[in-house]
Amino acid sequence: MSGLIDEPRAVRASEALDEEALGAWLRASLPELSGPLVVEQFPSGHSNLTYMLRVGARELVLRRPPFGAKIKSAHDMGREFKILTGLCGVTTKAPRPVAFCEDEGVLGAPFYLMERVRGVILRGMRSNPGLGPEGLGPEVMRRLSEALVDNLVELHGVDLEAAGLADLGRPEGYVQRQIEGWTRRWESARTDEVPTIEAAAAWLAAHMPPEAGATLIHNDYKYDNVVLDPEDLTRIVAVLDWEMATIGDPLMDLGTTLGYWFTADDPDDLRQLPFGPTVLPGNLSRREVVERYGERSGRDVSGFLFYYVYALFKIAVIIQQIYARFRRGLTDDPRFAMFGFGVQMIGRTAARALEAGTIDPIK
Repeated sequence: MSGLIDEPRAVRASEALDEEALGAWLRASLPELSGPLVVEQFPSGHSNLTYMLRVGARELVLRRPPFGAKIKSAHDMGREFKILTGLCGVTTKAPRPVAFCEDEGVLGAPFYLMERVRGVILRGMRSNPGLGPEGLGPEVMRRLSEALVDNLVELHGVDLEAAGLADLGRPEGYVQRQIEGWTRRWESARTDEVPTIEAAAAWLAAHMPPEAGATLIHNDYKYDNVVLDPEDLTRIVAVLDWEMATIGDPLMDLGTTLGYWFTADDPDDLRQLPFGPTVLPGNLSRREVVERYGERSGRDVSGFLFYYVYALFKIAVIIQQIYARFRRGLTDDPRFAMFGFGVQMIGRTAARALEAGTIDPIK
């Protein structure tokens, strides 16, 4: 499966880094590095920008906020660096952080470096046609989807005190803050009227359940944020993109995962969105994901419709924020031109789920 190992490409012109300033900072901050600096970019992310730095034989990954972003709470590099630093003491599933730069004079924004974890990342089916080769048959996808759920349960069991992350968030009132916060973000980023999204926000505000406990939560846990062992695609070796991690209700975290869990039984219009390996034969269904999580964690997962609709709403807002940046000329990434259409599709999916009263596939 070496052909599926995640590799960088040339840096997009609009997202180029000041390599002279970066090189000077590297020499001062990491004097043990030696050799010419080569900068490439991992092209698939939609939020924080991720670059590959090669300095001699050393490979490092640089993370920085997107150019023009004003949503500081979603692009806090120092916070993400702190999370990785804490996690490295209690789990092997986090990349090792190397250095943090808070001086915006170097690259125009804070950034941090971490060790590269080489492995396979299963991204969107259309953007990576290698997702359907031998080795990703039904048996492998079944075991991998089970491992994905089990790994989430493991992350929700992290000892926050031992990791030094007990002050990462405010768990009390987490659900209410999320609904209110994402509603405000929707209103700030809205470029078009989308009645289905408005209806989902109103329903969520009126149906908030009691808190289901408080754990470390990733907030963007899905296939393209985990790194797989190239020799065994059912083994997760690392979890990436911790920018939205906090302490909160673990069922909200599982809900976010389900929001990205498109299946072969979903309506045809969803197939017009970029979809990932959850559609491949062998994957757990959404219902099976929830049931397995409940069995492994011991948590009550009844009444999961709220968390699924929350996830769809949150994903729609995230997409809308990116689309708003595109509409305002803050990015020229051509992938973002159709994100407004994606918001409409997600809104219709939420409306169907609410009408049917279930997370099960709606035919």
